[in-house]
Amino acid sequence: MKRIENKHRILILGASGFIGNALYKELCPYFKTFGTYRIPKKMFVDNQHFFPYNVEEDDVYEILQATKPTIIISALRGDFNAQTIAHQHISEYLISNDCKIIFLSSANVFDAYSKYPSYEMDKTLSSSIYGHFKIKIENMLLRLPKKKVAIVRLPMVLGSQSPRLKEIKQHLNEKTAIEVFPNIIMNVTTDTKVTQQIHYMINRNKCGIFHLGSIDLVHHDEYMKNIISKISEKNGVVYKRVYTTNEDRYLAVLPKFNKLPKHLQVTSEEVLEDLKK
Repeated sequence: MKRIENKHRILILGASGFIGNALYKELCPYFKTFGTYRIPKKMFVDNQHFFPYNVEEDDVYEILQATKPTIIISALRGDFNAQTIAHQHISEYLISNDCKIIFLSSANVFDAYSKYPSYEMDKTLSSSIYGHFKIKIENMLLRLPKKKVAIVRLPMVLGSQSPRLKEIKQHLNEKTAIEVFPNIIMNVTTDTKVTQQIHYMINRNKCGIFHLGSIDLVHHDEYMKNIISKISEKNGVVYKRVYTTNEDRYLAVLPKFNKLPKHLQVTSEEVLEDLKK
């Protein structure tokens, strides 16, 4: 991606996590980029652009005052109530400052729907605590001026350092059963693609709701088997098939209104190829 004028100050909340750290590495060569970490590690403590932040104990306003961001990327994890309060404080900051937020949400905001894949303008409805929480934050942010908010809904995010892949490798090493859901139809993406897409959104000053999953859909059980065949040559893999419903159930976020350029779109096959790197 072409270097541009360094006009933004970016704060990534949760920059020590899987996606947050991938975003930091993507954006820091181009923008003045700050991040927060929860668990002290030398790589974060020694970095002058990283700040310790525990969402349950610390006030996010102190980080905002110290970094004065023009863009906040929320990749936070932790207690849902504490995150809600943090996002209320962020909303107040957004109203009184020249700043916008990119909020990383989830396909789970639609997990109560099952008959169809979900698009950007579909009504959210969740049957899970996690999905409820994401909807609550989305609704809070959608009450702000439109140009100040971009909501990014993500499906399963894979990558060489992804928690999901590490979990699969651990099961393979310990010869324990890997859960698969034969009736779930989903889409997927990688940390690499998500960071490129968000970089583009920053450069183009995008706002609104974005679905950043693969443009095609896959069955969970088949795709898990494809992943394992890419990363391991082990035989005798044990699968535990979990049936949540008798019929196929969709948990997929597809773009219809806010489509990104072709070179920023991804297919499930490309996600598999990325895992081999």
